[in-house]
Amino acid sequence: MLTASQTRQSEALARFARGCVIPAHPLALDADRRLDERRQRALTRYYLASGAGGIAVGVHTTQFAIHDPQVGLLAPVLELAAETAAGSDAILVAGACGDTAQAVREAELAASLGYHLVLLSPYAPLDEDALIERARAVGEVLPVIGFYLQPAVGGRELSRGFWSRLAALDCVVGIKVAPFDRYRTLDVLHGVCAAGRQGDLALYTGNDDHILADLVAPHRVVVDGRPVEVEFVGGLLGQWAVWARTAVDLLDDARAARGGDDAALRRLLTLDGHLTDANAAIFDAANGYHGCIPGIHEVLRRQGLLAGRWCLDPAEELSPGQLAELDRVHAAYPHLRDDPFVAEHLDQWLS
Repeated sequence: MLTASQTRQSEALARFARGCVIPAHPLALDADRRLDERRQRALTRYYLASGAGGIAVGVHTTQFAIHDPQVGLLAPVLELAAETAAGSDAILVAGACGDTAQAVREAELAASLGYHLVLLSPYAPLDEDALIERARAVGEVLPVIGFYLQPAVGGRELSRGFWSRLAALDCVVGIKVAPFDRYRTLDVLHGVCAAGRQGDLALYTGNDDHILADLVAPHRVVVDGRPVEVEFVGGLLGQWAVWARTAVDLLDDARAARGGDDAALRRLLTLDGHLTDANAAIFDAANGYHGCIPGIHEVLRRQGLLAGRWCLDPAEELSPGQLAELDRVHAAYPHLRDDPFVAEHLDQWLS
């Protein structure tokens, strides 16, 4: 018989496999760049109230600097999110990075706090062989989500063979595909299908520039002369750290579109351009994504969820012209925002 903990883990993995919205959780800081626990909790409450299926903490959007022992924020931030989500059925994903020893330590910390999965960042000085061995070692602690992170924010190019080898590991239950590049996205799809994992490995889009098209398009690749279909079941995204209530509706519509709802498909293909345009402003695509985290913070600040845009690195601020772009998309796409929902519940989340 399974223990209560094992049952919760099994249920979380089943929900993850079905697919859901998993926002990449930002880091709430005060004007002195110290953890603002009240607003950090409010963000977690916001995501759960929005209908998100889980949260990812300690990932790029949370700022990789929290993994630095001198910063000392990884354990407090992971613990705060787990405590706030206690009693819910949220999937808890912990980001881990570094070499094998560091990643295993971080996975063990996450497991001790009740996390269900580890998102294993390629942000590490390891070659592909060592990355595979690191995933195998971390997988002995918690199930692993692979992560194709775009080079502009600390990722790297990885071969199609790497993704096939990673997908073949039993401990790998999903991959966040976020290279912001269609060729590299196809490398992951081909790798997963070559490993024969297209039926039981959950693909989550992290391509913030191509979210809805990833979610609604049928993806067919040819393996050994045989066509194989694979699909994205959800999104694990920095873009979905904002307007999360809308994100949940969009994923529901994407499921309907994949099920044959032509009206939903047509609607989403139009909205895909709107969402990509909004993301270009929020993520500061025009300036090599320098202002992506401050951009997320600015949207949350406007809604009252954050008090400011502060990042751990004082140099991490909006790029010149980015604020005007945020003003533009804010006015252009009211149908993407969830401002009324946030306004209705903000006092409760901040209490």
